[in-house]
Amino acid sequence: MTRFTELTLSTILSVGIAAAATAQETHPETGVELADDQTFTYRILDNISSVDPQIVEDTDGSDVVRDLFEGLLNQDENGELVPGVATDWEVSDDKMTYTFHLRDDAKWSNGDPVTAGDFVYAWRRAADPATASPYQWFISLMSLENGDAVVAGDAAPEELGVEAIDDRTLEVRLSAPLPYFPQMVVHSTTFPSPQKVIEEYGEAWTKPGNIVSNGAYVLTEMNPGESIVREKNPEYWDAENVILDKSVALIINDENVALTRYKAGELDMTDIPAGQFPRLKEEYGDEAHSFPKLCNYYYTFNLSDSGPEAFKDPKVRKALSLAVDRDIIVNNVMAGGQPPAYVFTPEATADFSAPDLEIMDMTQAERDEKARELLAEAGYGSDNPLSFDMVYNTSEAHEKVAVVLAQMWKQKLGVEVQLSNMEWKVFLEERGNQNFELARGAWCGDYNEASTFLDLLESSSGYNDGKYSNPEYDQLLEDALTAEDTTPLYTAAEEILAEDMPVIPLYHYAGVYMIDDDLKNFPVNNIQFNWYSKDLYKAAE
Repeated sequence: MTRFTELTLSTILSVGIAAAATAQETHPETGVELADDQTFTYRILDNISSVDPQIVEDTDGSDVVRDLFEGLLNQDENGELVPGVATDWEVSDDKMTYTFHLRDDAKWSNGDPVTAGDFVYAWRRAADPATASPYQWFISLMSLENGDAVVAGDAAPEELGVEAIDDRTLEVRLSAPLPYFPQMVVHSTTFPSPQKVIEEYGEAWTKPGNIVSNGAYVLTEMNPGESIVREKNPEYWDAENVILDKSVALIINDENVALTRYKAGELDMTDIPAGQFPRLKEEYGDEAHSFPKLCNYYYTFNLSDSGPEAFKDPKVRKALSLAVDRDIIVNNVMAGGQPPAYVFTPEATADFSAPDLEIMDMTQAERDEKARELLAEAGYGSDNPLSFDMVYNTSEAHEKVAVVLAQMWKQKLGVEVQLSNMEWKVFLEERGNQNFELARGAWCGDYNEASTFLDLLESSSGYNDGKYSNPEYDQLLEDALTAEDTTPLYTAAEEILAEDMPVIPLYHYAGVYMIDDDLKNFPVNNIQFNWYSKDLYKAAE
Protein backbone atom coordinates (compact mmCIF):
# COMPACT_ATOMS: atom_id res chain seq x y z
CA MET A 1 0.00 0.00 0.00
CA THR A 2 1.29 3.43 -0.94
CA ARG A 3 0.69 6.40 1.31
CA PHE A 4 0.58 9.99 0.11
CA THR A 5 0.84 12.76 2.69
CA GLU A 6 1.04 16.53 2.43
CA LEU A 7 1.12 17.47 6.09
CA THR A 8 4.41 19.34 6.42
CA LEU A 9 4.19 22.93 7.51
CA SER A 10 6.30 24.14 4.60
CA THR A 11 3.95 22.53 2.09
CA ILE A 12 0.87 24.00 3.66
CA LEU A 13 2.43 27.46 3.71
CA SER A 14 3.41 27.20 0.05
CA VAL A 15 -0.10 26.23 -1.02
CA GLY A 16 -1.84 29.33 0.21
CA ILE A 17 -0.27 32.68 -0.37
CA ALA A 18 -1.48 34.03 2.92
CA ALA A 19 -0.45 33.11 6.41
CA ALA A 20 -2.08 36.00 8.18
CA ALA A 21 -5.34 37.87 8.42
CA THR A 22 -6.14 40.91 6.33
CA ALA A 23 -5.36 43.19 9.23
CA GLN A 24 -1.65 42.55 8.75
CA GLU A 25 0.15 45.26 6.79
CA THR A 26 2.59 43.01 4.92
CA HIS A 27 2.43 39.60 3.33
CA PRO A 28 3.91 37.09 5.80
CA GLU A 29 6.09 35.34 3.21
CA THR A 30 7.01 37.99 0.64
CA GLY A 31 6.96 41.03 2.90
CA VAL A 32 4.94 42.92 0.28
CA GLU A 33 2.81 45.71 1.73
CA LEU A 34 -0.86 44.74 1.45
CA ALA A 35 -3.61 46.96 0.09
CA ASP A 36 -6.20 48.16 2.58
CA ASP A 37 -9.03 46.97 0.30
CA GLN A 38 -8.68 43.24 -0.32
CA THR A 39 -11.41 42.94 -2.99
CA PHE A 40 -10.73 41.11 -6.23
CA THR A 41 -12.99 42.22 -9.10
CA TYR A 42 -12.94 40.49 -12.46
CA ARG A 43 -15.08 40.14 -15.58
CA ILE A 44 -17.06 37.16 -16.85
CA LEU A 45 -18.97 36.98 -20.12
CA ASP A 46 -22.39 35.76 -19.05
CA ASN A 47 -24.53 34.30 -16.29
CA ILE A 48 -23.05 31.08 -14.95
CA SER A 49 -24.92 27.78 -15.18
CA SER A 50 -25.14 27.16 -11.41
CA VAL A 51 -23.27 27.28 -8.09
CA ASP A 52 -24.38 23.75 -7.26
CA PRO A 53 -21.22 21.58 -7.41
CA GLN A 54 -23.09 18.67 -8.98
CA ILE A 55 -24.88 20.88 -11.56
CA VAL A 56 -22.37 23.53 -12.68
CA GLU A 57 -21.05 22.87 -16.19
CA ASP A 58 -19.16 25.98 -17.30
CA THR A 59 -15.67 27.24 -16.53
CA ASP A 60 -16.75 30.61 -15.07
CA GLY A 61 -19.22 28.80 -12.84
CA SER A 62 -16.56 26.34 -11.75
CA ASP A 63 -14.29 29.22 -10.74
CA VAL A 64 -17.04 30.47 -8.42
CA VAL A 65 -17.77 26.99 -7.07
CA ARG A 66 -14.08 26.44 -6.20
CA ASP A 67 -14.36 29.47 -3.91
CA LEU A 68 -17.58 28.32 -2.28
CA PHE A 69 -16.77 24.63 -1.87
CA GLU A 70 -13.64 22.61 -1.24
CA GLY A 71 -13.08 19.06 -2.40
CA LEU A 72 -10.69 16.39 -1.24
CA LEU A 73 -7.73 17.96 -3.05
CA ASN A 74 -6.83 21.34 -4.54
CA GLN A 75 -4.15 22.50 -6.97
CA ASP A 76 -1.33 24.92 -6.33
CA GLU A 77 -0.16 27.67 -8.68
CA ASN A 78 1.68 25.12 -10.82
CA GLY A 79 -1.21 22.65 -11.05
CA GLU A 80 0.26 20.22 -8.52
CA LEU A 81 -2.05 18.42 -6.10
CA VAL A 82 -2.21 19.79 -2.55
CA PRO A 83 -4.47 19.08 0.43
CA GLY A 84 -8.06 20.24 0.51
CA VAL A 85 -10.49 18.63 2.93
CA ALA A 86 -8.28 15.54 2.73
CA THR A 87 -4.90 15.83 4.43
CA ASP A 88 -3.53 12.65 2.86
CA TRP A 89 -4.55 9.45 1.15
CA GLU A 90 -3.55 5.84 0.58
CA VAL A 91 -3.93 3.64 -2.45
CA SER A 92 -3.99 -0.14 -2.35
CA ASP A 93 -1.35 -2.23 -4.09
CA ASP A 94 -3.77 -3.13 -6.87
CA LYS A 95 -4.60 0.60 -7.35
CA MET A 96 -8.30 -0.18 -6.96
CA THR A 97 -9.01 1.31 -3.54
CA TYR A 98 -8.27 4.84 -2.36
CA THR A 99 -8.61 5.85 1.28
CA PHE A 100 -8.77 9.57 1.99
CA HIS A 101 -8.23 10.94 5.50
CA LEU A 102 -10.17 14.13 6.19
CA ARG A 103 -9.03 16.98 8.39
CA ASP A 104 -10.90 17.29 11.69
CA ASP A 105 -11.30 21.08 11.52
CA ALA A 106 -13.18 21.29 8.20
CA LYS A 107 -16.57 22.96 8.70
CA TRP A 108 -19.59 24.04 6.74
CA SER A 109 -20.34 27.76 6.79
CA ASN A 110 -23.08 27.08 9.38
CA GLY A 111 -20.50 25.56 11.72
CA ASP A 112 -21.38 21.91 11.13
CA PRO A 113 -18.42 19.55 10.60
CA VAL A 114 -17.62 18.36 7.08
CA THR A 115 -17.66 14.56 7.12
CA ALA A 116 -16.93 11.69 4.79
CA GLY A 117 -20.68 11.20 4.57
CA ASP A 118 -21.00 14.60 2.86
CA PHE A 119 -18.79 13.33 0.04
CA VAL A 120 -20.71 10.06 -0.20
CA TYR A 121 -23.96 11.99 -0.48
CA ALA A 122 -22.54 14.32 -3.15
CA TRP A 123 -21.08 11.56 -5.32
CA ARG A 124 -24.28 9.52 -5.15
CA ARG A 125 -26.22 12.66 -5.98
CA ALA A 126 -24.08 13.32 -9.06
CA ALA A 127 -24.52 9.74 -10.27
CA ASP A 128 -28.26 9.52 -9.59
CA PRO A 129 -30.30 9.97 -12.80
CA ALA A 130 -32.93 11.79 -10.72
CA THR A 131 -30.50 14.68 -10.19
CA ALA A 132 -30.12 15.15 -13.96
CA SER A 133 -26.59 16.43 -13.50
CA PRO A 134 -24.99 17.65 -16.76
CA TYR A 135 -21.81 16.08 -15.38
CA GLN A 136 -23.36 12.72 -14.45
CA TRP A 137 -21.10 11.09 -17.05
CA PHE A 138 -18.05 12.24 -15.05
CA ILE A 139 -18.89 9.55 -12.48
CA SER A 140 -18.44 6.94 -15.20
CA LEU A 141 -15.14 8.48 -16.25
CA MET A 142 -13.90 8.14 -12.66
CA SER A 143 -14.23 4.34 -13.00
CA LEU A 144 -16.05 4.13 -9.68
CA GLU A 145 -17.27 0.66 -8.75
CA ASN A 146 -20.83 0.23 -10.13
CA GLY A 147 -20.61 3.75 -11.54
CA ASP A 148 -21.86 2.85 -15.01
CA ALA A 149 -24.80 0.90 -13.60
CA VAL A 150 -25.85 3.72 -11.27
CA VAL A 151 -25.56 6.32 -14.02
CA ALA A 152 -27.66 4.13 -16.32
CA GLY A 153 -30.32 3.72 -13.64
CA ASP A 154 -29.66 -0.02 -13.38
CA ALA A 155 -28.35 0.15 -9.81
CA ALA A 156 -29.26 2.24 -6.80
CA PRO A 157 -26.98 5.19 -5.91
CA GLU A 158 -26.16 3.36 -2.69
CA GLU A 159 -24.30 0.77 -4.79
CA LEU A 160 -21.72 3.34 -5.91
CA GLY A 161 -18.17 2.51 -4.85
CA VAL A 162 -17.79 5.22 -2.24
CA GLU A 163 -18.18 4.69 1.52
CA ALA A 164 -17.74 6.61 4.75
CA ILE A 165 -15.70 4.28 6.99
CA ASP A 166 -16.14 6.89 9.70
CA ASP A 167 -16.59 10.68 9.75
CA ARG A 168 -12.95 11.25 8.86
CA THR A 169 -12.27 8.36 6.48
CA LEU A 170 -13.56 8.09 2.91
CA GLU A 171 -13.04 4.86 0.96
CA VAL A 172 -13.31 4.89 -2.81
CA ARG A 173 -13.40 1.66 -4.82
CA LEU A 174 -12.67 1.62 -8.54
CA SER A 175 -13.71 -0.83 -11.23
CA ALA A 176 -10.30 -0.49 -12.89
CA PRO A 177 -7.01 1.21 -11.97
CA LEU A 178 -6.93 4.84 -13.03
CA PRO A 179 -3.49 6.46 -12.67
CA TYR A 180 -4.88 9.99 -12.81
CA PHE A 181 -7.74 9.37 -10.37
CA PRO A 182 -6.41 11.79 -7.71
CA GLN A 183 -6.50 14.58 -10.34
CA MET A 184 -10.20 13.94 -10.86
CA VAL A 185 -11.20 14.80 -7.29
CA VAL A 186 -10.14 18.40 -7.92
CA HIS A 187 -13.25 18.70 -10.10
CA SER A 188 -16.37 20.37 -8.71
CA THR A 189 -18.58 17.33 -9.39
CA THR A 190 -16.76 15.58 -6.53
CA PHE A 191 -17.14 18.41 -3.99
CA PRO A 192 -19.23 17.71 -0.86
CA SER A 193 -22.82 18.87 -0.63
CA PRO A 194 -24.90 19.68 2.49
CA GLN A 195 -27.66 17.09 2.47
CA LYS A 196 -29.95 18.63 5.07
CA VAL A 197 -29.83 22.06 3.38
CA ILE A 198 -30.63 20.60 -0.03
CA GLU A 199 -33.49 18.59 1.43
CA GLU A 200 -34.84 21.68 3.21
CA TYR A 201 -34.74 24.13 0.30
CA GLY A 202 -34.76 21.93 -2.81
CA GLU A 203 -33.58 23.75 -5.93
CA ALA A 204 -33.53 27.03 -3.97
CA TRP A 205 -30.72 25.78 -1.74
CA THR A 206 -28.07 27.68 -3.75
CA LYS A 207 -29.63 31.12 -3.22
CA PRO A 208 -27.79 33.60 -0.98
CA GLY A 209 -29.17 33.22 2.52
CA ASN A 210 -29.98 29.54 1.96
CA ILE A 211 -26.69 28.18 0.68
CA VAL A 212 -24.29 26.47 3.06
CA SER A 213 -20.79 25.78 1.74
CA ASN A 214 -17.43 24.59 3.01
CA GLY A 215 -15.00 26.66 0.94
CA ALA A 216 -12.98 29.74 1.77
CA TYR A 217 -15.88 32.01 0.76
CA VAL A 218 -19.65 32.24 1.08
CA LEU A 219 -22.11 33.47 -1.53
CA THR A 220 -23.51 36.85 -0.48
CA GLU A 221 -24.95 38.19 -3.75
CA MET A 222 -26.18 36.59 -6.96
CA ASN A 223 -27.48 39.25 -9.33
CA PRO A 224 -28.36 37.75 -12.74
CA GLY A 225 -26.83 39.74 -15.57
CA GLU A 226 -24.87 41.88 -13.13
CA SER A 227 -22.62 40.28 -10.53
CA ILE A 228 -21.71 37.36 -8.27
CA VAL A 229 -20.18 38.21 -4.88
CA ARG A 230 -18.32 35.88 -2.52
CA GLU A 231 -17.09 36.98 0.89
CA LYS A 232 -14.63 35.37 3.26
CA ASN A 233 -16.04 32.42 5.22
CA PRO A 234 -15.05 32.70 8.91
CA GLU A 235 -15.79 28.98 9.41
CA TYR A 236 -13.27 27.88 6.76
CA TRP A 237 -10.59 25.75 8.40
CA ASP A 238 -7.79 27.98 7.09
CA ALA A 239 -9.61 31.31 7.30
CA GLU A 240 -6.78 33.01 9.18
CA ASN A 241 -4.53 32.44 6.18
CA VAL A 242 -6.95 33.89 3.60
CA ILE A 243 -6.10 37.49 2.68
CA LEU A 244 -8.73 38.45 0.08
CA ASP A 245 -11.92 39.52 1.85
CA LYS A 246 -14.15 39.53 -1.21
CA SER A 247 -14.19 38.17 -4.77
CA VAL A 248 -16.57 39.83 -7.24
CA ALA A 249 -17.42 38.62 -10.75
CA LEU A 250 -19.00 41.33 -12.90
CA ILE A 251 -21.04 40.10 -15.87
CA ILE A 252 -20.00 42.24 -18.84
CA ASN A 253 -21.04 40.90 -22.22
CA ASP A 254 -18.89 43.28 -24.28
CA GLU A 255 -15.15 42.61 -24.06
CA ASN A 256 -14.28 46.15 -25.13
CA VAL A 257 -16.52 47.65 -22.45
CA ALA A 258 -14.78 45.39 -19.93
CA LEU A 259 -11.37 46.58 -21.16
CA THR A 260 -12.45 50.19 -20.75
CA ARG A 261 -13.55 49.47 -17.20
CA TYR A 262 -10.24 47.73 -16.52
CA LYS A 263 -8.36 50.81 -17.72
CA ALA A 264 -10.55 52.92 -15.42
CA GLY A 265 -9.49 50.80 -12.45
CA GLU A 266 -12.87 49.11 -11.97
CA LEU A 267 -11.53 45.62 -12.72
CA ASP A 268 -8.44 43.78 -11.54
CA MET A 269 -8.61 41.27 -14.41
CA THR A 270 -10.39 40.97 -17.75
CA ASP A 271 -10.11 39.10 -21.03
CA ILE A 272 -8.19 40.83 -23.80
CA PRO A 273 -10.48 41.30 -26.81
CA ALA A 274 -9.62 39.30 -29.90
CA GLY A 275 -6.80 40.82 -31.92
CA GLN A 276 -5.73 43.38 -29.32
CA PHE A 277 -3.01 41.53 -27.40
CA PRO A 278 -0.01 42.83 -29.44
CA ARG A 279 -1.07 46.46 -28.94
CA LEU A 280 -1.89 46.06 -25.27
CA LYS A 281 1.35 44.17 -24.60
CA GLU A 282 3.33 47.03 -26.12
CA GLU A 283 1.34 49.64 -24.20
CA TYR A 284 0.92 47.93 -20.82
CA GLY A 285 3.85 45.53 -20.68
CA ASP A 286 3.58 42.90 -17.96
CA GLU A 287 -0.11 43.64 -17.31
CA ALA A 288 -0.91 41.91 -20.62
CA HIS A 289 -0.60 38.14 -20.26
CA SER A 290 -0.71 35.23 -22.71
CA PHE A 291 -0.13 31.72 -21.37
CA PRO A 292 -1.10 28.17 -22.42
CA LYS A 293 -4.48 26.83 -21.28
CA LEU A 294 -5.62 23.22 -21.44
CA CYS A 295 -8.61 24.03 -23.65
CA ASN A 296 -9.70 23.57 -27.25
CA TYR A 297 -11.93 25.60 -29.59
CA TYR A 298 -13.89 23.82 -32.28
CA TYR A 299 -17.14 23.56 -34.22
CA THR A 300 -19.25 20.43 -33.96
CA PHE A 301 -21.47 18.92 -36.63
CA ASN A 302 -24.94 17.71 -35.71
CA LEU A 303 -24.74 14.08 -36.84
CA SER A 304 -27.99 13.04 -35.16
CA ASP A 305 -31.21 12.35 -37.03
CA SER A 306 -32.15 16.02 -36.64
CA GLY A 307 -28.93 17.17 -38.34
CA PRO A 308 -28.68 18.13 -42.02
CA GLU A 309 -28.30 15.32 -44.51
CA ALA A 310 -25.20 16.95 -46.00
CA PHE A 311 -23.27 16.50 -42.76
CA LYS A 312 -23.80 12.75 -42.83
CA ASP A 313 -21.13 12.65 -45.57
CA PRO A 314 -17.58 12.80 -44.13
CA LYS A 315 -16.38 14.32 -47.41
CA VAL A 316 -18.44 17.42 -46.66
CA ARG A 317 -17.14 17.63 -43.12
CA LYS A 318 -13.51 17.20 -44.22
CA ALA A 319 -13.92 19.76 -46.99
CA LEU A 320 -15.13 22.38 -44.54
CA SER A 321 -12.24 21.64 -42.19
CA LEU A 322 -9.63 21.76 -44.94
CA ALA A 323 -10.85 25.13 -46.20
CA VAL A 324 -10.30 26.80 -42.82
CA ASP A 325 -7.10 28.85 -42.78
CA ARG A 326 -6.28 28.46 -39.11
CA ASP A 327 -3.24 30.72 -39.35
CA ILE A 328 -5.49 33.64 -40.24
CA ILE A 329 -7.72 32.88 -37.26
CA VAL A 330 -4.89 32.65 -34.71
CA ASN A 331 -2.64 35.37 -36.13
CA ASN A 332 -5.08 37.94 -37.50
CA VAL A 333 -8.34 37.39 -35.62
CA MET A 334 -7.29 36.20 -32.15
CA ALA A 335 -3.63 37.35 -32.09
CA GLY A 336 -3.15 36.20 -28.52
CA GLY A 337 -0.68 33.35 -28.85
CA GLN A 338 -3.22 30.61 -29.55
CA PRO A 339 -1.71 27.66 -31.49
CA PRO A 340 -3.68 26.42 -34.53
CA ALA A 341 -5.37 23.06 -34.00
CA TYR A 342 -5.55 20.13 -36.39
CA VAL A 343 -6.27 17.61 -33.64
CA PHE A 344 -8.89 17.71 -30.88
CA THR A 345 -6.55 17.22 -27.91
CA PRO A 346 -4.22 20.14 -27.07
CA GLU A 347 -0.62 19.13 -27.67
CA ALA A 348 0.30 20.56 -24.25
CA THR A 349 -1.66 17.71 -22.62
CA ALA A 350 0.53 15.47 -20.47
CA ASP A 351 1.85 12.33 -22.20
CA PHE A 352 -0.06 13.03 -25.42
CA SER A 353 1.51 12.60 -28.84
CA ALA A 354 -0.42 14.00 -31.80
CA PRO A 355 -0.48 11.95 -35.01
CA ASP A 356 1.28 13.23 -38.11
CA LEU A 357 -1.73 14.10 -40.24
CA GLU A 358 -1.70 14.88 -43.93
CA ILE A 359 -3.45 18.22 -43.36
CA MET A 360 -0.53 19.40 -41.22
CA ASP A 361 1.99 19.01 -44.06
CA MET A 362 -0.15 20.65 -46.77
CA THR A 363 -0.01 24.29 -47.77
CA GLN A 364 -3.28 26.17 -47.38
CA ALA A 365 -3.60 26.30 -51.17
CA GLU A 366 -3.33 22.50 -51.28
CA ARG A 367 -5.92 22.18 -48.53
CA ASP A 368 -8.30 24.47 -50.41
CA GLU A 369 -7.90 22.47 -53.61
CA LYS A 370 -8.54 19.20 -51.77
CA ALA A 371 -11.60 20.77 -50.12
CA ARG A 372 -13.08 21.69 -53.50
CA GLU A 373 -12.47 18.16 -54.79
CA LEU A 374 -14.16 16.53 -51.79
CA LEU A 375 -17.16 18.86 -51.91
CA ALA A 376 -17.61 18.18 -55.62
CA GLU A 377 -17.41 14.43 -54.99
CA ALA A 378 -20.16 14.88 -52.40
CA GLY A 379 -22.36 16.51 -55.05
CA TYR A 380 -22.05 20.19 -54.12
CA GLY A 381 -20.95 23.04 -56.37
CA SER A 382 -22.15 26.22 -58.03
CA ASP A 383 -25.25 24.48 -59.38
CA ASN A 384 -26.01 22.89 -56.00
CA PRO A 385 -24.42 25.04 -53.28
CA LEU A 386 -24.07 23.70 -49.76
CA SER A 387 -25.92 25.78 -47.18
CA PHE A 388 -26.39 25.42 -43.41
CA ASP A 389 -26.98 27.29 -40.18
CA MET A 390 -24.17 27.98 -37.75
CA VAL A 391 -24.61 29.07 -34.13
CA TYR A 392 -22.34 30.37 -31.40
CA ASN A 393 -22.86 31.80 -27.92
CA THR A 394 -22.93 35.58 -27.80
CA SER A 395 -19.44 37.06 -27.69
CA GLU A 396 -17.57 39.48 -29.91
CA ALA A 397 -14.63 37.09 -30.23
CA HIS A 398 -16.88 34.16 -31.18
CA GLU A 399 -18.66 36.38 -33.69
CA LYS A 400 -15.39 37.40 -35.32
CA VAL A 401 -14.31 33.76 -35.71
CA ALA A 402 -17.72 32.73 -37.06
CA VAL A 403 -17.78 35.57 -39.61
CA VAL A 404 -14.30 34.68 -40.86
CA LEU A 405 -15.24 30.99 -41.17
CA ALA A 406 -18.36 31.86 -43.17
CA GLN A 407 -16.34 34.14 -45.46
CA MET A 408 -13.69 31.46 -46.06
CA TRP A 409 -16.29 28.86 -46.94
CA LYS A 410 -18.16 31.30 -49.20
CA GLN A 411 -15.07 32.50 -51.08
CA LYS A 412 -13.38 29.12 -51.45
CA LEU A 413 -16.30 26.69 -51.73
CA GLY A 414 -19.37 28.77 -52.56
CA VAL A 415 -21.00 27.68 -49.30
CA GLU A 416 -23.88 29.72 -47.89
CA VAL A 417 -23.83 30.03 -44.09
CA GLN A 418 -26.51 31.63 -41.93
CA LEU A 419 -25.03 32.87 -38.65
CA SER A 420 -26.86 33.25 -35.35
CA ASN A 421 -25.92 33.70 -31.71
CA MET A 422 -27.55 32.81 -28.40
CA GLU A 423 -27.22 33.71 -24.72
CA TRP A 424 -25.07 31.13 -22.90
CA LYS A 425 -27.72 29.11 -21.06
CA VAL A 426 -30.01 28.98 -24.10
CA PHE A 427 -27.06 27.99 -26.26
CA LEU A 428 -26.14 25.10 -23.96
CA GLU A 429 -29.72 23.86 -23.94
CA GLU A 430 -30.20 24.09 -27.69
CA ARG A 431 -26.88 22.44 -28.44
CA GLY A 432 -27.53 19.72 -25.87
CA ASN A 433 -30.90 19.00 -27.50
CA GLN A 434 -29.37 18.83 -31.00
CA ASN A 435 -31.29 21.94 -32.10
CA PHE A 436 -28.46 23.10 -34.37
CA GLU A 437 -26.64 22.25 -37.57
CA LEU A 438 -23.10 23.48 -36.87
CA ALA A 439 -22.34 24.82 -33.38
CA ARG A 440 -19.38 26.32 -31.59
CA GLY A 441 -17.77 24.13 -28.96
CA ALA A 442 -14.93 24.48 -26.48
CA TRP A 443 -13.61 22.32 -23.70
CA CYS A 444 -11.18 22.90 -20.86
CA GLY A 445 -9.63 19.77 -19.40
CA ASP A 446 -11.08 18.49 -16.14
CA TYR A 447 -7.69 16.87 -15.51
CA ASN A 448 -4.39 16.84 -17.40
CA GLU A 449 -4.76 13.67 -19.46
CA ALA A 450 -5.94 13.17 -23.04
CA SER A 451 -9.10 11.28 -22.09
CA THR A 452 -10.63 14.47 -20.68
CA PHE A 453 -10.92 15.64 -24.30
CA LEU A 454 -11.30 12.42 -26.26
CA ASP A 455 -14.07 11.10 -24.00
CA LEU A 456 -16.28 13.99 -25.14
CA LEU A 457 -16.73 12.27 -28.48
CA GLU A 458 -17.36 8.79 -27.10
CA SER A 459 -20.80 7.59 -28.20
CA SER A 460 -22.45 7.75 -24.78
CA SER A 461 -20.76 10.94 -23.52
CA GLY A 462 -23.11 13.47 -21.99
CA TYR A 463 -21.33 16.23 -23.89
CA ASN A 464 -21.29 14.51 -27.27
CA ASP A 465 -23.77 17.09 -28.54
CA GLY A 466 -23.21 16.17 -32.20
CA LYS A 467 -24.01 12.50 -31.44
CA TYR A 468 -20.93 11.21 -33.22
CA SER A 469 -20.55 7.45 -32.91
CA ASN A 470 -17.74 5.13 -33.99
CA PRO A 471 -17.36 1.74 -32.26
CA GLU A 472 -13.66 1.54 -33.12
CA TYR A 473 -13.07 4.92 -31.49
CA ASP A 474 -15.07 3.91 -28.42
CA GLN A 475 -13.04 0.71 -28.10
CA LEU A 476 -9.76 2.60 -28.13
CA LEU A 477 -10.95 4.72 -25.23
CA GLU A 478 -12.16 1.64 -23.40
CA ASP A 479 -8.80 -0.06 -23.91
CA ALA A 480 -6.99 3.03 -22.66
CA LEU A 481 -8.61 2.68 -19.24
CA THR A 482 -6.48 -0.37 -18.46
CA ALA A 483 -3.49 0.16 -20.77
CA GLU A 484 -0.04 0.70 -19.29
CA ASP A 485 0.86 2.93 -22.24
CA THR A 486 -2.08 5.01 -23.46
CA THR A 487 -0.12 7.15 -25.94
CA PRO A 488 -0.55 4.94 -29.05
CA LEU A 489 -4.26 4.45 -28.27
CA TYR A 490 -4.90 8.17 -27.98
CA THR A 491 -2.89 8.85 -31.13
CA ALA A 492 -4.97 6.26 -32.99
CA ALA A 493 -8.16 7.83 -31.66
CA GLU A 494 -7.10 11.20 -33.06
CA GLU A 495 -6.39 9.57 -36.42
CA ILE A 496 -9.98 8.28 -36.49
CA LEU A 497 -11.28 11.76 -35.68
CA ALA A 498 -9.20 13.20 -38.51
CA GLU A 499 -10.78 10.69 -40.90
CA ASP A 500 -14.36 11.01 -39.64
CA MET A 501 -14.14 14.75 -38.85
CA PRO A 502 -17.11 14.97 -36.43
CA VAL A 503 -15.71 18.30 -35.25
CA ILE A 504 -13.54 21.02 -36.79
CA PRO A 505 -10.69 21.87 -34.39
CA LEU A 506 -9.69 25.51 -34.87
CA TYR A 507 -7.18 26.38 -32.17
CA HIS A 508 -6.05 25.53 -28.69
CA TYR A 509 -6.52 28.17 -26.06
CA ALA A 510 -4.15 30.66 -24.58
CA GLY A 511 -5.12 32.59 -21.47
CA VAL A 512 -5.11 36.16 -22.78
CA TYR A 513 -5.81 38.58 -19.95
CA MET A 514 -5.12 41.97 -18.54
CA ILE A 515 -4.13 41.46 -14.89
CA ASP A 516 -3.45 44.45 -12.67
CA ASP A 517 0.06 44.57 -11.22
CA ASP A 518 -1.45 44.90 -7.74
CA LEU A 519 -3.07 41.44 -7.96
CA LYS A 520 -0.54 38.87 -6.85
CA ASN A 521 -0.10 35.11 -7.16
CA PHE A 522 -2.49 34.52 -10.05
CA PRO A 523 -1.63 30.97 -11.28
CA VAL A 524 -0.57 31.65 -14.87
CA ASN A 525 1.58 28.50 -14.74
CA ASN A 526 -1.37 26.21 -13.98
CA ILE A 527 -2.25 24.95 -17.46
CA GLN A 528 -5.74 23.95 -16.27
CA PHE A 529 -6.27 27.50 -15.06
CA ASN A 530 -7.80 26.32 -11.79
CA TRP A 531 -7.53 29.32 -9.50
CA TYR A 532 -8.71 29.97 -5.95
CA SER A 533 -9.40 33.43 -4.52
CA LYS A 534 -7.98 32.23 -1.21
CA ASP A 535 -4.53 32.04 -2.79
CA LEU A 536 -4.56 35.60 -4.16
CA TYR A 537 -3.84 38.94 -2.55
CA LYS A 538 -3.62 42.60 -3.50
CA ALA A 539 -0.49 44.63 -2.88
CA ALA A 540 -0.56 48.28 -1.92
CA GLU A 541 -0.01 50.65 -4.84
